[in-house]
Order: sequence, then C-alpha cells, then structure tokens
Amino acid sequence: MKKIKESYKFIIALVTTIFLINAQSVAQQNRVIIHADQPVSEISKHIYGQFAEHLGRGIYGGIWVGEDSDIPNTEGYRNDVLEALRDLDVPNVRWPGGCFADEYHWRDGIGPKDERPVRINTHWGMVEEDNSFGTHEFLRFMELIDAEPVIAMNLGSGTPREMAQWLEYLNYDGESTLANLRRENGRDEPWGVKYIGVGNESWGCGGNMTVEYYADLYRRYATFTKEYSGHELYRVASGWSDDQYGWTEHMMQEAAGMMEGISLHYYTIPTGNWSAKGSSVDFDEELYFAGIQRAAFMDEYIQGHSNRMDKFDPEKNVDLVVDEWGIWTDPLPGTNPGFLEQQNSLRDALIASITLDILNKHSDRVRMANIAQMVNVLQAMILTEGDQMIKTPTYHVFDLYRIHHDTNLLYTHVQNMNAYEFGGESIPVVSMTVSASENGAINITLTNKNPDQSEEIELEFRGGQISEIIEARTLTGSRVNSVNAFSDPENVIITDFSNYSLDGDILRVTLPSKSVTSIVLQ
Repeated sequence: MKKIKESYKFIIALVTTIFLINAQSVAQQNRVIIHADQPVSEISKHIYGQFAEHLGRGIYGGIWVGEDSDIPNTEGYRNDVLEALRDLDVPNVRWPGGCFADEYHWRDGIGPKDERPVRINTHWGMVEEDNSFGTHEFLRFMELIDAEPVIAMNLGSGTPREMAQWLEYLNYDGESTLANLRRENGRDEPWGVKYIGVGNESWGCGGNMTVEYYADLYRRYATFTKEYSGHELYRVASGWSDDQYGWTEHMMQEAAGMMEGISLHYYTIPTGNWSAKGSSVDFDEELYFAGIQRAAFMDEYIQGHSNRMDKFDPEKNVDLVVDEWGIWTDPLPGTNPGFLEQQNSLRDALIASITLDILNKHSDRVRMANIAQMVNVLQAMILTEGDQMIKTPTYHVFDLYRIHHDTNLLYTHVQNMNAYEFGGESIPVVSMTVSASENGAINITLTNKNPDQSEEIELEFRGGQISEIIEARTLTGSRVNSVNAFSDPENVIITDFSNYSLDGDILRVTLPSKSVTSIVLQ
C-alpha cells in the first residue's frame, strides 16, 4: 500500500511538472486575439503621404529633369520615378517645404521659365534656385501620379495678401485678374487645392516665434484663406515636435475653430544626438536597437499631444497631422551636408513599419502624415543617380502597407508578447497593424524586430469567418544594414511568404528575423 501511495505521489509530481513546463511554454508563445467584428477607427490613406521639398536633389534631378534631358521623361518628369510612385498609390505630397516654404514666394515659380527669377536657397546648402519647378509643375506632377497636393504656404516671410492671392490663383474659376493670369500661364480650370499648411515650424526655421505670437498670427492669416469657387480648404497649423505639448495646448485653446489640423514633427535620431546622429550604413546592433527603440517614442508623443487636444476638442474634429517623420542620420560622406543625403537600410524599413503601426493605432486623431522625404533626401522612397533609380527598403514597406489604405483598424488583444532585449533594455519583439477592408478582407502587417531570431506568433480570429489566405509577402535581408545600391538594386526586396498555417480560426506565422510581413485573409 505504501508503495502504491509513493507511486501515486510520483505520478502527481510528474504530471504537475509537465503541466508547468507546458504552461511556461504557452506563456512564451506570442499570441494575439483579433476581434474581426470590432472596428476601432478608419485608417485614412492620407497617413501614407509623402514630402518633396526644394532641398538638395529632392526635386531637381530626383523628380524633375526638364523636357530636354537625356533621361527618359514625360513633360520633364523622370519616367522611372513616375512609374514607381504610381505603383505605390501615393495619396498626397507635401510641397514646397519644410523650411523652404517660409522663404518661397509663389510668383517666382509661374510664367515662362526663362523669365523666372533665380533665388538662393538659404536653408539648404546656399544653392541657387531657378524656380523652374513651380506651382504648375508641382500640380501637374500630382496629376501624373494621381495624388492630392498639400501646399505649405509662406507665413514666415510672406504676407496674408500673398497667401490669399495664391489661393485665388489656384482655386478661383471666375474672371478675376489672378484667375486669368493662371489661364495665360496654361491652366484654364482651377486645381481645387484642398490641403494647405499655414506656416511650417514657426517655432524654428519658420520664424522663431513664441506660441502666443504665432497663435495671433495664425488667426490673422487663416482669416484670409478663402474657399474660392466652393473649393473646401483643410488648413494645417504649425505644431512643434516631440514632447512640446504646451504649444499644441495653446494653439488648440486659441485657434482650434480656425484649423482642420495641427502638425507634429518627430525624427528618429539613432544616437539621440543631433550633432552626431550616426551613419546610415555603418552601424552595429547597439545603434540598431536604439533606432528601433527611439522610433517607438512616436506612440508616447502622439498620445501626449492628443490628450491636450482632447481638452478642447473631445469630438476630435481637429486632426493631428504628422507631416514630418522618419530616421535622420549623418549625411553620406562626400555629399553636400546641406542636401541631407543618406542611404536607406533594412533598419530604416523597420523604423518605417513601426511608425506606420503607431500612426494607424492613433488613426482616430491622426488622419494625415508625411514621411521625410520622397526622393534622395533623408528616409527616401527612391534614390537616383544620373539615369539610374533604385527603390529603397522603405519604399517596399510602403508597398506592403498599401493594404491598409482607407480600411478600418480592428481591435486586437495581446495575450502575450516576447521581448527583444539588448544592453539590459527590452522592447516588444513584434509590432503589428490589423485592418478590415470594405470587401471583408482582413489585412495584417507584422514586424519582427529581432535581428537574429525568427518569431512564432499565433493569431486567433473572433467575430468573423476566415477561410483562406489571399496573399502573403515579406521583406527582409541578410543584415540589418543591408541596402539597395545602384550596383545591386534588388538586394532587399519583397518576396512571397509561405511560413504560416491556417487552422480554423487560428493563424500561426513564423516571422523571419528583422522582417516586415503582410498577410491578407478572406
């Protein structure tokens, strides 16, 4: 009898041990519940906007080469860049700045090109600006890539009259002197420009103003932003950056009724030091981890600004417009430091996907954003050199995330998420967005931040029927600093993905290390 009791105790202990081991194993499994019947907010396609400033080779050589160029072009615009941007479904492009906007006078960029004045771009490299790419050229570019224009207007060195007259030139369909001048310059119908910025970084390069002064000035300028010929305007006030919440709060208190959006800028600086930001290609895991970690600060900053906005606008009628974001590194050696040219690595792609996940998460307040920048500048989608063009890893992230354009963000519950640890610090290893399309498709993007290890994740669907996977693609590379170069333009590209299984309402996925993966289910 005694032996039986001892055997019984041994069996109980063994079963308990097995149970604890299994429980521990389950606890270490990345697991997320997706509530397919619980939409949270609409993810506007305008979150995926671009930014093209008169800065370095962002416009000249990157987009515009002129009709007489040997580089294949359509009406002066590079054919390769046009095609790449069309494939990306770019929703909007912000122009002409940036800091350049507050020294740009729109009349310099209209009329015969050989009669346009040459100015000095004092913000970016002290180079000559011949104004051959002006209002008509920019808005034709928007037509060619089927994107909405976002025009940042000159508050810093301009006047309310100059801003009002530009709007009349753009949007009035009658017989005024300015409307007829537009016709003389080759455009009969008004463009109907909707999105405008009333100043840019007015706390800094846009005028070094106090918030009290800018709030008064903003109200003055906004008073003269008329909706000509019934063309609705969406006015974006200049906000600040990072955790400067006081500026946002004061602007909401003083001018919320005269704006449709207020901006927020945030740049990921891998080192945290603006004077020595770090290389865009030569970095180790310490700077990789720091860059990924600092990109996630965007979540805290958006929440902080949104909280201040909620005090004066609980219905969320005023949008938070994140119209400058991205990774900013030291310029490439041998380039003009004022041109802000940097390479674009797989690390930068993951910074883009993590940031987009945060913007999507806050899509109840964030309804427009613009990565800095589109071509040849900062975290560019596209790099050009002469007649060559390459798509960067960041371009491919924006391609993967097209599935979220104008969808509904779905509520997700994270039951367990492993950590990526480095140097005694840790961050969640997977970042994700889950959305639902109008046709019933469920769209998932997953980022594995771990540079060395794959990650398994289990996704359980509730509140909806899932029967098949329509599409699965992934972006990864051999190293976190892998880039696409002109000598190797397809080193980091999207490939088909198959490392998953769908069993009823459970989707199990094994994510490659340092990767971004998209899956569409029906």
